Amino acid sequence: MKKDDKQRAVVLLSGGLDSATVLAMARARGVDCYALSFRYGQRHSHELAAAKVVAETMGVKRHLILDLDFRAMGGSALTADIDVPKDRDTARMEDEIPITYVPARNIVFLSIALGWAETLHARQIHIGVNAMDYSGYPDCRPDFIDAFQAMANQGTKAGVEGHPFTIHTPLMQMTKARIIAEGIRLGVDYAMTHSCYDPAVDGLACGCCDSCLIRKKGFAEAGVPDPTKYMK
Repeated sequence: MKKDDKQRAVVLLSGGLDSATVLAMARARGVDCYALSFRYGQRHSHELAAAKVVAETMGVKRHLILDLDFRAMGGSALTADIDVPKDRDTARMEDEIPITYVPARNIVFLSIALGWAETLHARQIHIGVNAMDYSGYPDCRPDFIDAFQAMANQGTKAGVEGHPFTIHTPLMQMTKARIIAEGIRLGVDYAMTHSCYDPAVDGLACGCCDSCLIRKKGFAEAGVPDPTKYMK
């Protein structure tokens, strides 16, 4: 293992608020960041455009965008012709797993991030999963992350040779308001991020999908102006 391996990381970058904050937090710790995004058949390309801007603005070492075809499998409002739920009660979003859940998405994304990390001799993977203000996805929970990290260190050459990987989830127990406050402290310009599941063709956020509602609530509770342009 090289001397600086522990200061190199793959950061999963969707283009959303959370992943931009995670990237800013990693860079503030002096970590060399390699950003990884996916064109996976999602409903729109606005989040990938945002990811490119975030990666360029924050000065990552490299930004890799890979193509996957989750649309061939469907099963989610984000990868099939299924309506995105609107105007749900944010207080009840954790009660059930919504149709915007993409089957096994974070398992796949983390697995590919793990492969890239091993080739980079990086020992860290950073991901913006959250178990506080979120939509109830099973692959955003602490137990899942712990299980994936254990698997990563049993199923890779680096892991079995004594160079373990760590999956960093710095937002796991943070409310959206606290995440926003931390990002503002670190100088994140949230105007360059995109969170909406169902935006207009020009990228205007719908304002009423789960992601928009959680984002609005976070900015309101943080007492910070929301730079997002919404349809309503």
